[in-house]
Amino acid sequence: MKKLFVAIFFLVSALYSQENNFGKLTGQLFVDSRIIYLESDANYKIENQSIELQKKSPLLSGVLSFAIPGAGQFYSERYLKSVIFVAVEVAAIAVGLIYDKKGDDQTITFQNFALSHWDVKRYAKWTVKNAASINPLVNIAEFNVFDINGNVIWTELNRLESAIGKYYSHRLAPFKDQQYFEMIGKYPQFNVGWDDFGDENTPFTYGDPLTSKFLYYSKERGKANDFYNIASTAVIVIISNHIISAIDAAWSAASYNRDLSISSEIKKVDFGFRTFYYPQLNLQYNF
Repeated sequence: MKKLFVAIFFLVSALYSQENNFGKLTGQLFVDSRIIYLESDANYKIENQSIELQKKSPLLSGVLSFAIPGAGQFYSERYLKSVIFVAVEVAAIAVGLIYDKKGDDQTITFQNFALSHWDVKRYAKWTVKNAASINPLVNIAEFNVFDINGNVIWTELNRLESAIGKYYSHRLAPFKDQQYFEMIGKYPQFNVGWDDFGDENTPFTYGDPLTSKFLYYSKERGKANDFYNIASTAVIVIISNHIISAIDAAWSAASYNRDLSISSEIKKVDFGFRTFYYPQLNLQYNF
């Protein structure tokens, strides 16, 4: 009976070894455990599945920021830069609009002052009266500066100004023209047209003090020009902000692609008769 039991034991062990593909088993527990471990280790396999992070397009980033400063930086995840470029854009637009409006308001103010206190007839009368004393070569009879109603004939006035010469360095621009309002508060020859100067009998030569209203008007017109200059500077800042933002956005996208590398991996491990999956995230940032 004992011999039969031993025979059955060895037969079952042999069959079990063949079914499990462990033909090297000896029947000794210590030795067989080592054999099984080595066979399992030989079947240890690792499979990686990687997913690369989508890179940013420098061209798209630059185009976005050229259209809307800061948009390309936002796309490239440079949020602080995005906020800075947007803030500059908003501030420049606000300054431009505000000071352009101030310039318009100031222009209306100084033009109304000129229309109330400077008169072309006063200027023309003084010029006709004093033309010969300024330039003895001028024959005033050759110039018909006023029509029968006493209105100034502009072309004749300009012709007389050219004939006088000397400190009559400019021809009065057409009434209410931009140059008209500039000239009467800029060049001394037009000083005689202000209502605080006097009349055609009041003497005036180049270098004499200018009237208070001439000086006041000149300052008021200068304020309008200062407002417009600030508005123009704001426009330059806006244009520059678009260009600089576009260049920086393209650089930021390229920097993003260079400095940040992220990959996601799923690691598959076959160990013996069992399979394990390990998710893995790799992050590399270059400072």
